Order: sequence, then structure tokens, then C-alpha cells
Amino acid sequence: MAIRAAVFDIGNVLEIAPDLGVGRRWEARLGLAEGEVGGRLADVWAAGAIGVVTEDEVRQAISDRLGVADEQADAIMADLWEQYLGTGNTELIEYCRGLRPRYRTGILSNSFVGAREREQAAYGFEDLVDDIVYSHEVGMSKPDPRIYELSCARLEVRPEEMILLDDIEPNIAAARAIGIRGIHYRDNAQAIAEIEELLTPDGD
Repeated sequence: MAIRAAVFDIGNVLEIAPDLGVGRRWEARLGLAEGEVGGRLADVWAAGAIGVVTEDEVRQAISDRLGVADEQADAIMADLWEQYLGTGNTELIEYCRGLRPRYRTGILSNSFVGAREREQAAYGFEDLVDDIVYSHEVGMSKPDPRIYELSCARLEVRPEEMILLDDIEPNIAAARAIGIRGIHYRDNAQAIAEIEELLTPDGD
């Protein structure tokens, strides 16, 4: 069956977001043990990923659980967003842009509340693709099969007609399990070559 849509992950695919050591830096400043920031806020990060808390509630949790003033909570949030957004993978973004209008294009991302607005401001993702499925907006995350089915439905394609490029193997495996052509992102040259192979008649 011919491919009609290509869908891209964001983190470490369309955005390159290395660990900037934000948690460790703030642990040192606040006199906390290594890993304590993540440990105290683990449930908040999980809740933000499926949109059951607001940004204000996240900020308040940072203040309460780390014992910091509002100004420090804002600074922590700003540092976390800087790390989250990383830098744009310009080559892959432009490749994705060039697939339209021959193919439907989309983004399917395990995200965090507030990501759409910041990523639009930084990278213009809403103008790049036909549809974006953010986990924090739809209340479920990869590798839940339902989120892949939702992306297919919104792009009006069957799973067998979609390519998904992702850097996390369990996410790719879950996509393949429902018939999507999953590609494991390693670098731009490899990813583009594998997408192009599937877009040719011999790749079907």
C-alpha cells in the first residue's frame, strides 16, 4: 500500500535537546542530593505529559516541593524549557517541509503542558505540518496504541499508509504493531534515506 503520510517525533528528532544538566545545577544550588529534583517532581512531570496539570500548578509544585520562592521557581522553569526546546534540527525540518503537498505530514510527540506555544514560537511547527498530536493535549502518550490511531485518523490515512520517525524503540515497536511503517531515527542521512526508500514504489 502506497505511503500517504509521514509523521515526525519532536524530541531528539525535529529538535536536538541534549541534557544541559539543569536538574544537577539546581540541586547544587539548593543543597539537594543528586536526583532529588526529579524524585520530588516525578509525578508532576508525568501529569504534565498528559495535561492533567496546568503550567501554574507545575510552577507551584516546584516552589512547594523544592522550598523555593516564586522567583526561583520561575528561573527553574525557564531553565527546564531551555533544555526541553533544544535547537532545531534544520535539515530534517526542511526535509519535512518539502514533503508537502505530495504527502500529508504530521507531528506525534510525547510533550509537556505549554509545549505547543513555545515550540510554535521557536520553530513554527504548526505551519510545518498538517496536524500535530501532543500527548499533553490528548491525555495519552506513546506507546499507547490509541495515540497512533488518533494521528492516523486526523491525517485521514490508514496505518499502513503512514511513516513514523521516532528515536525511541518501544514507540516504534508500538507503531509497527498496528501497521505503521516505523523508522528508528539515528541521524539525518539515515532517516531521510529510509523515508525515501518507503516513498518509492519499490519501498511499498
